[in-house]
Amino acid sequence: MPTGATALSPQDALVAVMMSVSMSDQNMRTSELLAIQQVVNHLPIFAEYDVDRINKVAATVFDLFEDEDGLDALFGLIREALPTELYETAYAFACDVAAASAHVGQEELRLLEELRYALSLDRLAAAAIERAARARYMVV
Repeated sequence: MPTGATALSPQDALVAVMMSVSMSDQNMRTSELLAIQQVVNHLPIFAEYDVDRINKVAATVFDLFEDEDGLDALFGLIREALPTELYETAYAFACDVAAASAHVGQEELRLLEELRYALSLDRLAAAAIERAARARYMVV
């Protein structure tokens, strides 16, 4: 784990999940960043969140992605920070960020798969979350 990586708040962990999806293909798209911003600015779970922490969380995720075992360390930090009842919420936010871009690449799909496993999500529940995200981001 990189020096300076600290415990995350539940909101930090949710931001870290979203950032990790956006960073997974080494191309943070504007649409993904806007999706993250919309979630943080509008959902009740972030009502008391200090948005200035987003840059610190993003830097932590970036540092962990540079480490060979960084993804496992990131998932460990996320599991420590989130109560289990927020695991599906984290996965829903991750799916929304992935769906916000015009194309979901293999790197993002792989990260979502690993996140499902790391959070021990039921496959049927995960499929429902994925389908809902796809439905929200459909274009004509």
